Amino acid sequence: MMLTVGLTGGMGAGKSTIARIFEEMGVPVYYADTRAKELMEENEVLRNSIIDLFGKKAYKSKKLNKKYLSGMVFADKRKLKELELLVHPVVRQDFKKWKESQKVPYIIVENAILHKSGMDRLVDLIIFVKTNNETKIQRVQERDHLSKEQVEQRLKNQNTDDFMLKKSDFVIENNSTIGDLREKVTEIDRNVKSMLKKR
Repeated sequence: MMLTVGLTGGMGAGKSTIARIFEEMGVPVYYADTRAKELMEENEVLRNSIIDLFGKKAYKSKKLNKKYLSGMVFADKRKLKELELLVHPVVRQDFKKWKESQKVPYIIVENAILHKSGMDRLVDLIIFVKTNNETKIQRVQERDHLSKEQVEQRLKNQNTDDFMLKKSDFVIENNSTIGDLREKVTEIDRNVKSMLKKR
């Protein structure tokens, strides 16, 4: 029986780096955040629903107008909730279809909002990537060219570390080197495979 492992953590925690290490070890990874953006462009029904909700400015030549949409949803929690209600069911369905094509001991679903998106109900185990707030803010500022205030506003829409710690089976502290991360991922890989043998 194949296990589904959720990989989550706040913006800038380093989930993608850890996901790539798992991929190097032969574990397939579904990048929910990336896939959501792709589906918002590819899925015609979803695209039309977003236009109905946010207006034609939400897209430029069928490409998502991320700056416009981000400005709308991160300034208004109600709008964010409405967008999530449209996107999350489509992503969950897409993930289920992707999962069916995998023939491995376990798979990873990388998702910053695992619980808010309802994907926590589709996983057997959860890995939480934890790092301090200053590091998160610095990484996101460098990656997305945002102000400190913009990053802090977005972080407020995510679950707290305390909530995540209670909900997780494994915790990776990501405040050190890539070599250290590889060791931690290898250890989790061993633990997950050991669990599979006991089933």
